[in-house]
Amino acid sequence: MIRPALAALILAPALAGWPAGLSARAATVYVASQQGAQVTRIEAGAVAGHAAVAGAPAAVAAGGGLVFLSHPDGHAVTVIDAATGAVLRRLPYKGQAFGLAASPDGKTLFVADWSGNRVDRLSAADGTVEASAETGRDPAHIVLDRAGRLFVADRESHRVSVFDTARMTRLATIPVGTAPFALSLSPDERRLYVGNVRSNDLTVIDTEALEALATVPAGAMPYGIAVSPDGTRIFVTNQHAATVTVLDAGRLVIAATVGVGRYPEGIVIEGGRAYVANWFSDSVSVLDLATLKEVAQLPVAEGPRSLAIAASTGETRR
Repeated sequence: MIRPALAALILAPALAGWPAGLSARAATVYVASQQGAQVTRIEAGAVAGHAAVAGAPAAVAAGGGLVFLSHPDGHAVTVIDAATGAVLRRLPYKGQAFGLAASPDGKTLFVADWSGNRVDRLSAADGTVEASAETGRDPAHIVLDRAGRLFVADRESHRVSVFDTARMTRLATIPVGTAPFALSLSPDERRLYVGNVRSNDLTVIDTEALEALATVPAGAMPYGIAVSPDGTRIFVTNQHAATVTVLDAGRLVIAATVGVGRYPEGIVIEGGRAYVANWFSDSVSVLDLATLKEVAQLPVAEGPRSLAIAASTGETRR
C-alpha cells in the first residue's frame, strides 16, 4: 500500500491542524497524501492549509463537519475537525480499512476491509462496528446514495455489490469489467459509473434496475471518476497515461483528453473546476471545466491519492 522507504514518515505523531486564523468554508476540497501523512485543504482553486496525521492515509471522506481518513496499513480511521484541522480521534479497525463513505451528518461511517472482503458500518463517535456484510474479493472504493444504498467495487471479483445499509443486506451483485476500482454516481443518482482498471474501460450501471447498461473504453488504467454537475460529462483519470479522459455521458464516447500530472488517481469536481490527485507528481491538477484545460498544479505532500468535498449542507461528494 505504501512505499517502504518512507516507513519512518508514517510513524510521525499527529500534529495540530490548519494554520491559525484559517477555517474551512463551504464546498472545501480535502486531499489525502498517503506517503506524506497529510491532509490538504483546497478552496477556490488554491491551497488553504495542511494538517499532519499519524499513518499513511489512503482514502478520505467527509460529512457533518468531519473529515475521515482510512489507514490500510495502520488498521485505523482518523477523524479530523473540518473547521480547524485538529485530529479529534483515531478509531482502531481490525481489518485493512480502505474505501470510506460517511453519512451526511457524519455520525455513521462505512469502511471497506480490503483484505477481509467485507464492509462494515461503524459509529463515527467511537468506531463501534454496528453491522457487517460480506463483499467480493478486495473491496476498493465505496459510494453511498441518498436512498441509503451502498455500492462497493469488488476489484478481484469483477463486480459491484449493492447493500441496504439499514440492514446491511446485499441487494444485488452486478458484473462489470476487469478489476473495478473507482465509483461515481450521476447527480440524479440514476447512473453509477465504474472504472475498471485492468480492462481499461467504464461500466455504466442503471441504479434503479441494478444492472449494467454498457461498458465502453475509458483510457489507460481508469482509476478515478467524477461527473459534471449537470450530468453530461464523465471525467476519468488514466494512471498510465497521465491524462483525464472526458466522456459524453449521453453518447458514451470520448469527447476530450486533458493532460495532468504523473499517475493521476482520485478526482472530484467543485465550483467549475476538476481537481486531480497526481500520485507521482505530488500535486493536484486543477482543470477548468469550461475550457477543459489544466490551469494549475498545486503542490501537496507526497503521494496524494484520494479527494473528497464537504459542501455547506453537509453533503459529501467524491
